[in-house]
Amino acid sequence: MSGSTLLAFALFVFATSATPGPNNVMLLASGVNFGVRATLPHLLGISSGVALMLVAVALGLSQVFADAPHAYGILRWVGGAYLLYLALRLALSTGTTEQDAGRRSRPMGFWSAVAFQWVNPKAWIMVLGACSSYLPSDSSLAMVAGFSLLFALINMPSAGMWAVFGQQLRHFLGEARRRRQFNIGMAALLVLSLWPILNASAAGAAH
Repeated sequence: MSGSTLLAFALFVFATSATPGPNNVMLLASGVNFGVRATLPHLLGISSGVALMLVAVALGLSQVFADAPHAYGILRWVGGAYLLYLALRLALSTGTTEQDAGRRSRPMGFWSAVAFQWVNPKAWIMVLGACSSYLPSDSSLAMVAGFSLLFALINMPSAGMWAVFGQQLRHFLGEARRRRQFNIGMAALLVLSLWPILNASAAGAAH
């Protein structure tokens, strides 16, 4: 594997990890509502979950989608439904003081974040794009493991910036009214992130 390929892969991971998407919207909201320290399990779950997906796809899971093309469409709709559920929870969060909010809600945990990647449309786009563009079809297990580790190591700080930014907003959003407005705004962004799913499904149906 050439150094230029590794550099291109690293840039791909950074670009896809740092740009807006369901994970980063939730990390931003979690940073505001709970702080970076409490959000760390969520962040670790994202990076670990996407890395595990990359291993699974590189070792043959992508063939399942090739053999059953409707499976990916079903996965998109399941992911969309779950994103709506998360958006509703975020929109209905109290926006009260930290102590009160802590009794009513809590940040997403490690295993929940790992599981969420399997229904996260952007995570699938990242993983399928990485495997098809940078991993040869005859890649060894060691190469796949190395790429997955590199993916996680780049993804974690790239996505983690959103939680850090959220924590920086905590003082400005200290009032319950502002916090609630922020949470509603983040819920709206989660809903807007469904557009690529619906658009892709509509395009598929048209063909």
